[in-house]
Parts: sequence; structure tokens; C-alpha cells
Amino acid sequence: MKGKTIFGLAALPVVAGACANAKQEPQKPNILLIIADDLGIGDVSAYGYGAIPTPHIDSLASEGVLFNNAYATSATSTPSRYGILTGEYPWRNANARILPGDAPLLISPSMPTIPKMMQANGYQTGAIGKWHLGMGDGNLDWNKHISPCANDIGFDYSCLIAATNDRVPTVYVENGNVLGLDPDDPIEVSYEHNFPGEPDGKKDLDMIRMMWDHHHNEAIINGIPRIGYMRGGKKAIWTDEDMADYFVDKVKNYIDTRDESKPFFLYYGLHQPHVPRTPNQRFVGATNLGPRGDAVVEPDWCVGEVINYLKKKGILDNTLVIFTSDNGPVLQDGYVDQAYEHRNDHDAYGKLRGGKYSLYDGGAHVPMLVYWKGHTRNMVSNELVSQLDCYASLASLIGAETPDSLDSQNYMDAFLGKGKGRESLIVEAKSRLAMRKGDYIMIPPYYGPAYRKTKKVDLGNVPDYVLFDVVNDRGQEHDISAEKPEVLEEMKKEFHDFVGSYYDIDITEKLKNY
Repeated sequence: MKGKTIFGLAALPVVAGACANAKQEPQKPNILLIIADDLGIGDVSAYGYGAIPTPHIDSLASEGVLFNNAYATSATSTPSRYGILTGEYPWRNANARILPGDAPLLISPSMPTIPKMMQANGYQTGAIGKWHLGMGDGNLDWNKHISPCANDIGFDYSCLIAATNDRVPTVYVENGNVLGLDPDDPIEVSYEHNFPGEPDGKKDLDMIRMMWDHHHNEAIINGIPRIGYMRGGKKAIWTDEDMADYFVDKVKNYIDTRDESKPFFLYYGLHQPHVPRTPNQRFVGATNLGPRGDAVVEPDWCVGEVINYLKKKGILDNTLVIFTSDNGPVLQDGYVDQAYEHRNDHDAYGKLRGGKYSLYDGGAHVPMLVYWKGHTRNMVSNELVSQLDCYASLASLIGAETPDSLDSQNYMDAFLGKGKGRESLIVEAKSRLAMRKGDYIMIPPYYGPAYRKTKKVDLGNVPDYVLFDVVNDRGQEHDISAEKPEVLEEMKKEFHDFVGSYYDIDITEKLKNY
């Protein structure tokens, strides 16, 4: 892999030998990237913090690498997924934010992406499940072919939900076309106003089966109030409780119908445990933690179904599986489903402070497992790794070139449990940045509230620079900036050299994009 020279990169050292795999004979296994939605470290029982059994996810760890220090590049979904697929820090793109369901495609068709790189190197590519990266060009007509879409950034096949399961439109989109659409019942979508005669969650409480607590009170679909308004498309609307089964079947069909002469790259976006938590009836009551607990059991089942199907087809042994989450967990997130009240002895956060939306470590510190039979072994890795590096690392594995402009770096050896990880990393939460380096996290000052009551989360807005030893102080209870002034000053310099003018103590203007 070519060396990279980008703005500020010299401030974030590359570990010597990180490109060692480029000297080896390129291998082209199938690659399955599974991204859960809002799943915490403590939600995966292999980590030992929670009370929910996840035997199928844990099975990957039985012959794989379990990472203690794995990070998404953002504490929210859209920018996190953007960073994975493009190899670019999402904060470099002002539009990489939590998107509405009618947002245009965030990733330009002219940008380099993992699926494009895979296609150029003989791979068949697919994207199935949760998307949340936008569709169309900003003038979206859901009743016609949607372009650009996932297929225009490197995916040969796609079957997706446009955003999240709590946002309209509540339909499946396959290869840029809404599935099951009746032309006599066209879809209309608005994030500004309701349509005449249509109910909404604020005034039509008798029509809802799941109560909202904030914001999720607009269109009512399947008895669930959503974000945004929608009219029409009745035959195309999904059934929430069947979504997990639906996408598992799509994954199996993709495996069955693929071109067997080519290896495949499959992006599989699980939609849970994101709200609204609506597990299939056979999972209801699987835990004593209410809908969220049950909505962790269901995606674990999904993982088991897919892994066992790969095994049945005789192709698991040559499939590299990466399992992770787009950001940290959140219990209370728009609906009154008593996830917070029913948490009991379950610690979804894995003792980390904060969670989704937070600049504290619980925001972007995520579960991650890498499995590849014969290439990984049962081990726990404390190396610092980032989803950002999937691009360059996978490129190195298959012998592909990467653009010099990428933030992504090759840590394939670390992913396989055979080498060193990063020395440092920038993480983001709703336009705010922090830095992890070695055992330490540095958070710069930001104006704004320290706590978001509606989400029950510490946001990480602090009045002055703080420094935490997150190895010995996992919950970030003790600011050691006064005890380690030399560490703080070193990290401040690296941070500011790297992010430059992006850092702004007053993020009011940037937050308007959210």
C-alpha cells in the first residue's frame, strides 16, 4: 500500500509494519460486514458485562478476535457508516450527519468506496438491511427509479430501508425501486408538514400502540408514530415485526443467487436494537429486560442464521466476517418502552460513560469481532482499532490500490490479531471531536449542556480540556489533566494539528445540520 500524505496525518503516527500484509500473496476471501444498530459492548455476552445471552455472536469469538478497544468514527449512525464505506473521517463532510429519510445520497458516486474497490478487484457486491446514507439527488420521487442509490457507489445488488425504522418512508427499496408499490397508490413523503386527512402521533393517540416521549410523533404507520410524514404506498409498507426475517431471507437469497465464480463483499445492516423495538413475537419475552432486551436477542439470531447458512453452503471457511455496531447504545430514544426502567442488572454500556450521541467513550467505543477460519484464533485484543481502517485493511488483504487521500490506514494484521493497532484516533459525536491515544482520551471544551435528559446521556460537553486514563478508569470519573500535564499538552497539539479549523468551541452553527 502506498504511503499517505494528508492534512495533519503526520500527527497520528502509523505503526511500523502496518503494511506488512501488502508483501504477502493477496487473498480474496468472501467478506461479510455486519453492522448492528445501537448495540453496546455490554449487549454482547462475550464481553462479560451484560445479562443478555448472545450465543451466535459469541460463536464468532470462539475462533475469532474480540476487540476491547474498537471504535466507530462517530457516536451516531449516518456519519459512522459513511466513515466505514469511504475510509474518510465523517467530520470532513459537513453533510455527514443524522439524515432524514428523504435525504439525498450522502456518498457521491465519484468518491472511492469499499464496494467500488471490491468490484474493481473481481468481487460481487451487495448491501442488505439498514442504510441511512441517503438516496436520490434531493428531488426524490419514491414512485420512480431512485438514482443515485447504493448501486451507484459500488453495490451490484441492494435491498435496504432508506434510513431507520423510526423514520418514513417505511418501505423496502431494492436496486433503487420501492418493492410492492401500487402505481394507483403513490407514496408522498415530507419532513416539513403532514398531508391533509392523515393522522399524526400528537393528536391521534387512540391509533398508536407505542407511546412516544419526544419527537417521534408524526406519521402513524402500523400503529407506531414515526419521524416525518407519509401518505400512500399502503401495499409497500413493511411489517415491523417481520423485518429481521425479511432481511435474513434476502441475505440467504443473495448467497444462493450470487455468481459463484467470484468472491463476494456483503454489507449487512441489522436494524436492531434501534427504536422502535419491535421483535418478532417468537422473541417477545426472551429476556426480562423488556423490548430492548428482546431486540438484542433477535439480531443475535439473525447472525446465527446467516453464519449457519454460509456453513451449510460450504463457504464459511473462506469468509472473513467483521461484526460490529455503528455507535454505542442508548436506552431511552424517542419511545416509552421502559428500556431504562427494565435494565435491571444489564449494563449495555459495558461500564463506559456516555452512550450514543456522547463524546464520552460510550459514544463511539463499540463491540467488534473478526472471524476468518484458519486465520484468526480465539483471543482478546487490546489493540486500538477503528472501523475507519476497514477500507485500507481490506484493500491490502486483496492486493488493491487505495487513494492517497484516504484517512483509512492498513491495520489488517491487527484485525486478524497478529499485529499492532493504531496509536491514536479522532472520534466524533454530533460535530464535536475527541482524541484517543494509547490509554488516554482527551476531550476539548465545548459550549452546551452537559446532560441530555430526553436520552439520559452525558454528552461530554466540558468547560475545559479533560484527560482520562480509560484503561484504569473505564467510566471516565477522574480527570487527570492536572496530574499528566505533559500528556495533555502532547495530545492537544496532535489534536489541533490534525483537525485544524474544524474545531470550534461553539458548535451551534454545526449543530444546525443535525
